[in-house]
Parts: sequence; structure tokens; C-alpha cells
Amino acid sequence: MYDWPEVREATDALWARLRAALEARGFAAPAELARERDLFDLWRDPGLLVGQTCGLPLVRHLADTVCVLGAPDHGVAGCPPGHYCSVVVVARESRAESLDDLRGTRLAFNHPGSQSGEGALRHLLAPRAGGRAWFSQVIETGSHRAALAAVASGEAEVATLDAVSFGLAQAHDPATGGVRVLLRTPPTPGLPLITARGNAARVKLLREAVSEAIAAAPRDVREALFLKGFVPMEAADYAVIAERDTAASRLGYPALA
Repeated sequence: MYDWPEVREATDALWARLRAALEARGFAAPAELARERDLFDLWRDPGLLVGQTCGLPLVRHLADTVCVLGAPDHGVAGCPPGHYCSVVVVARESRAESLDDLRGTRLAFNHPGSQSGEGALRHLLAPRAGGRAWFSQVIETGSHRAALAAVASGEAEVATLDAVSFGLAQAHDPATGGVRVLLRTPPTPGLPLITARGNAARVKLLREAVSEAIAAAPRDVREALFLKGFVPMEAADYAVIAERDTAASRLGYPALA
């Protein structure tokens, strides 16, 4: 889910380590990552060995289809291991100092159904919005990187994006020079690694393989991908996302608006 062009070589190197760890445990792992298939088709594939999804699709659509392995630990500041948050960014010269200052502004975000792009911010705004639109315009950009660019270019006044994606942007995208972080949302479990439904023994072996691969990856690969380790998790650990999603809807704010 963080397969930016600038780190694709590192992603492939990590996959090579993971493939070797999987094969050592008797799994027939593909030579290359599947990058072209529709995500939901991939996530729901009964042959899925290891994939990565987002917390909101997991709790909304995949709970009965997949097993959660855990989350990579990206060492996100202010978050427990294996957790992350969203950053809300505004233009560097913006006078906004709080969420309340964003009422009536133009928001850019990646797409509906994204925990970091939509769910995390909706959780914060729902108690304030009173069931009414908070923004004057909501622009769906298709990616966190494009949402960031929208603020940097002046197309939007605020964007919400995954903290790990923002870290990648700071390393690789000059657009970060035109924005500043207004606030960070509360932590949630990170983007889950998942597998098709299977027995506990299979899940245990897959978790071992992921943990071994990350630990054995070369230092430059781990640094490029901000990888500190792997934290095993269960589906129940993501219940907090479902609870916040439901609470926002009950408050009359089921989608960013």
C-alpha cells in the first residue's frame, strides 16, 4: 500500500526476502508482487497468500473473507508500535490553527473508504459538524500524493493523508515544502497484512515469515520503507476503526462533506 515509484526497488527487495521466508515454510509464493489487479478482487481471492489492505475496508467489507496477520511497524511518531495516524495539512501560509478554522474550506483526500484519508478525519469532525457539511468543497484526488499536491498548488486548502505516506512525500516530493501539518489524528492499528481464510497453524507460519523477512531485510531497504518491525494483530484489534466509523454515522456524518 506504500508502493511509491521511488521505493519500488525496495519493495521488490522486501518481497524477495518474504518470498524466501514463505518458501522455507512450504508456501508456493509468486515470483513477483501482483500490482495490476483490482484491489478488492485481490483481497477477496481465496488464494491470497499475503496482501495489505486498509483498516476501513477491512472492517466494512473483508472481515468474513480474510485473516489478519498484523501490521508493519513504521515507527510513526506519537503512535504505539504497529500503529499509525493521519496528518491534516494546510498551505504553509495558512492562518488555520485548529479544526474549527477549516470550516468552509476546500478539502482534498484520496478516496471514500480510506481510513487515513476519510475515516480518521470524519471521526474528529462528526461531533462538531452537527450533521451538516463542514467543507465548501470535497475533492477526491485518487491518492494521498495527489491530495498533498492539491494543497501545495492552491486547488484545495486542506488535505488529510496517511502519516507514512506523508513521510514518503517528505523524502521524495517537493510539494511538502508548500504545506505544514496542522494536526495529527488519534492512532489506529496500521494498514493490516492479510491472508485468505485458513487455520491457525497457517496464520502462525505466515506471521513468522513476515517477521523474519522484515528483520532480515537490508538496512537500506528498511530505511527506504520506514520499517522498524512487524506487530502480530488480530481482526479484533481493528474494532476501534469500526466503532469510530459507526459513531460518526450515528452523529449524522457518514461521509466527508
